[in-house]
Amino acid sequence: MTAHRELKQAIIDTCLRLEAMGYVIGTYGNASARVPEGVIVTPSRVDYHSITPEDMVTVNAEGTVIDGERLPSSETDVHRLIYLARPDVGAVLHTHSFYATALSCLHETVPVIVEEQSQVVGDAIRCAPYVPAGQHAKLGEAVAGTLGASNGVLLANHGVVACGRDVSEALFAAQIIERVCQMYLMTRAISAPVPIPDAFVRSERDRWLYKYGTRADHDGAH
Repeated sequence: MTAHRELKQAIIDTCLRLEAMGYVIGTYGNASARVPEGVIVTPSRVDYHSITPEDMVTVNAEGTVIDGERLPSSETDVHRLIYLARPDVGAVLHTHSFYATALSCLHETVPVIVEEQSQVVGDAIRCAPYVPAGQHAKLGEAVAGTLGASNGVLLANHGVVACGRDVSEALFAAQIIERVCQMYLMTRAISAPVPIPDAFVRSERDRWLYKYGTRADHDGAH
């Protein structure tokens, strides 16, 4: 019986949703989730409609395959190094969503411009330095080093990475990041967007993580 079958299927289902939303095309993009043994990651160059839980690959903290017959994603180091840098992250999605990827070509940082960004992403969306294709370890180091406390980072001239505590939250973050990047490009065409002050970014992130939708949040609103 395949270990972590339900989680593997959840990753596959998320990849199919990303494709349906136009966030990935063909076999571009990849996804992973943290498990006690290491990282479950999508296989390299397998169509999302063909992937089964048995095709998923598990690597340990050093990147060595410990379960699965296929090759892991060529960008496994991006996922692996994020998990090492961020113990709070439980899932990572790498997409080529349209607006975020367009913005990655500008090598710019997206400040926190709307409340949903402060809540879900929790910080600015910075752009990692450009790394040529094929230099996967270097790309992983650049992405993990740029991410900081944010749940989103742009990969220069390449795409975007979204993080979350689990797969569903990472998918939500990917959607918010794409919306924010679209908003940023639209508003910047008119004028420079005015960021939310850092103190309110931190307080709103804390509210969303620990109070939003609870009695504590309800009581605090009155």
